[in-house]
Amino acid sequence: MPDGILIIDKPAGWTSMDVCAKLRGIFHEKRVGHGGTLDPMATGVLPVFIGRATRAVQFAEKGDKEYIADLQLGLTSDTQDSTGTILSRAPVRVSRAEVEAALPAFTGDLLQTPPMYSAVKIQGKKLYQLARKGKEVERPARPVTIRTLEVLEEGPEHTYKLRVLCSKGTYVRTLCHDIGARLGCGAVMTGLRRTMAAGFTLAEAVTLEQVQQSEDPAALLRGTDT
Repeated sequence: MPDGILIIDKPAGWTSMDVCAKLRGIFHEKRVGHGGTLDPMATGVLPVFIGRATRAVQFAEKGDKEYIADLQLGLTSDTQDSTGTILSRAPVRVSRAEVEAALPAFTGDLLQTPPMYSAVKIQGKKLYQLARKGKEVERPARPVTIRTLEVLEEGPEHTYKLRVLCSKGTYVRTLCHDIGARLGCGAVMTGLRRTMAAGFTLAEAVTLEQVQQSEDPAALLRGTDT
């Protein structure tokens, strides 16, 4: 039976559990788990643990993660990203220097309030289930650590590409929302790519298509000691 870790470059539109379900079919193995959820719109590094390697999932989830996020100023949405309903539009009179000057306030040990559209449970119910019913509830802020936060480039129409190195449990779309609030114009996340998780990088990742087309998918697996 196959045992090991597969580093998937998750495609947009798939949930992390969709990926696991696909791999269960490919490897004919029920024991499949992932090391850190990615929202459907996000792409990038998704460590998947197969067979006996699933015992290591709990350790992989705890590690730092790195993302490249696309920030759009001047908008807010109910999901804090561009997949949701736009709640407000505002003129943007913010320079790149002002964006960069705002970032140190979001670096280090922080308390972050999880978004309503998230899988965090409050009194046994997932927040997104309440949000879909139009309900909003108090959410306790949770400690997170953002080790690196920098502007990589400025794009057209008040867009920015950010690099974020952060702890487990950090919501990058909430980070984008909070940056927009601090700047006074609002912001949404329009794209997210995870470049590192559990110590694995994009350079080590394979696509689902590559796994499907492989004559020996088990040969793509890494040992748990890697």
